[in-house]
Order: sequence, then C-alpha cells, then structure tokens
Amino acid sequence: MTDLIIIGGGPAALSCALTARQRNLDCLVVCADTNSGWLARAESLDNYPGMPHVSGRELLRVFRAQAEEAGASFMSGVARQIQPMGSEFMVLVGNDVLETKAVVLAMGAARPALLPGEEDLLGRGVSWCGTCDGMFYRGKRVAVLSAWNGGAEEAEFLAGLCASVDYYTLKPHDVPADERITQRSEKVRGLAAGENRQITVETADGSVSYDGVFVFRPAVAPDRLLPGLALNGGFVSVDRRMATSVPLVYACGDCTGQPLQVAKAVGEGNVAAISASEDLARG
Repeated sequence: MTDLIIIGGGPAALSCALTARQRNLDCLVVCADTNSGWLARAESLDNYPGMPHVSGRELLRVFRAQAEEAGASFMSGVARQIQPMGSEFMVLVGNDVLETKAVVLAMGAARPALLPGEEDLLGRGVSWCGTCDGMFYRGKRVAVLSAWNGGAEEAEFLAGLCASVDYYTLKPHDVPADERITQRSEKVRGLAAGENRQITVETADGSVSYDGVFVFRPAVAPDRLLPGLALNGGFVSVDRRMATSVPLVYACGDCTGQPLQVAKAVGEGNVAAISASEDLARG
C-alpha cells in the first residue's frame, strides 16, 4: 500500500513527488517514456526562474534526480485504469495491480487520437487492457494494434492465452520477436463490427476479422482512466487545492488546462501534494 501514486513524469509530477516526500508520504511516480514529450524536445527554456537557457531534457533530469534523492520511487509503465475501492484505490499499470490511498493525475495535456470505430466498440470486442480482458479470449484469434513498445509486452502476454496474435504497428517502435506473434505490415484505417460478434480491422489493403482487438498507446484519456472524473473542455476540472471531482484524487500541470507552462505545472504539483497530505492526515 502506497500513500500516493502520481501518474505522469513531467514537471508537475516531479514537483508533486518532491513535496510529497517532504511531507513524509510514501509516493510512487508512474510514467511511460518521458523523453518523447514536448518538454524533452525543447532545446532551450528562458522563462523558468533560476535555470536560464536550460534544455527541457536537462530540466527534467534535474527535477527527477532531486525527487529520487528525496526518496520518491519510480515505475515505468502506463496507468490504464483507476478503480476506487472504498477508502483506497486500485491502479492498473501494465500487468501490475497497485494499491494507494490517494492519486495525483499529472499526465499532461495530450489526448490520444482514437481510430474510427474504436470508441463505439470499446468493451464490445475492443479492449485497451490485456491483463483485464485477455482471459475472455483464451484460445481465440486476436489482433494487437500498438503505438509503442509497451504493446509488445502485452502481445507476448496475450500470445500465452490466445490461439493466434496478429501485431499491427500504429507508430514506429520495436516490435516483439516472438514466433507466436505474426507481424502485419498493413496500415490500419479503422475498426468495425463484423459478423458473429467479431471485430474487423480495416486496412489500406482490405479487412481482417478477429474475435477481439487490443489497442495499446502510451497514454489514456483522463475520463477513461478514471470513469466519472469531471472534465472541462477536455481538461481535468480542479479547485484551488487541485482536488478533482473524485475524493482523494488530485490533478496538476497541463492536464488541468492553460497556460501550458513549466512554472505553472511545478506550482500546481506542489499544491496537489500539500492537499493530499492534509486530506490523508485528516483520515
């Protein structure tokens, strides 16, 4: 059991982790690839106080090193689902189920673009979680549509359950070298409901039907991550304490809206950690 799980790896998440440790909270930072975001690609930042002309990559390195020195733990992976369980939360990260007393959302502003037909078929043959739904397809034929190398691990897990696994690459990444998995080179255009409750993967070269389709990306939209979370224009709604509509869930940084600035993210991360600490202390 962890006091606080922070989802994200940017300035808001790292600031939150540092303050959480200073408030003596056990905290775990869960993040995917932090080197692919806009900040990591920025060559020079001139408006962050005390660190003029610093690159985004160096800024993130310094922030993380300070959080690690303070005692924050880190886990590489994508948080796929947050489930309230009474006074606690279950957080599904890859194939791992974690437990925590409070959650901070700090995953940035990016909302993954879905394939045509994907949202309508979610839960009806289309899944975003191999661990959650893989058992339903034991001995069946499935497809994996992946935009990052985390999908390769999920495909290998599914290959141990399913009769066959076809692997489609949505964006370039290292693909699994597993004889149980068939690599497909077709460009995916969308998903559709097929006959006999099958799902059709529509490509530039035609269509292929499967018993189930799994889609993996390095991010999950906030309201899909935590159903019932209140949004405002696609951003997470928060009050001045960075509290969301779900008790003991907080949000900070770009996921809460404009301005998308490092200084604002760092300040909100600090406030979110203080609020979580106060609320946990009150029980």
